[in-house]
Amino acid sequence: MTAKKWSEIRAKKFSPDDLRQIDQEIENELVELDLRALREAAGLTQEELARRVAITQSQLSKMERREDHRISTLRRYVVAIGGTLEICAVVNGKRIKLAEG
Repeated sequence: MTAKKWSEIRAKKFSPDDLRQIDQEIENELVELDLRALREAAGLTQEELARRVAITQSQLSKMERREDHRISTLRRYVVAIGGTLEICAVVNGKRIKLAEG
């Protein structure tokens, strides 16, 4: 039995339109993660992440509940869980990564 690549299996099972729709649904789901879900996906408690960000657990809890964040705050949070923050704009269906300024 020969091993097949996921891309080959995927291409046989789904039409190009289906694949675009699936990819869009995945993208939408990822975009909708809040900070708490992001932290939990990284396997960290509030206390552990608060230490990494150099704030109290209470401050981190408030940060996770906020609806509006400064970019610098989001960057610190994401870097503390081991990631990088990228900001993209979507204009006329085209995704544009915004440069840090």
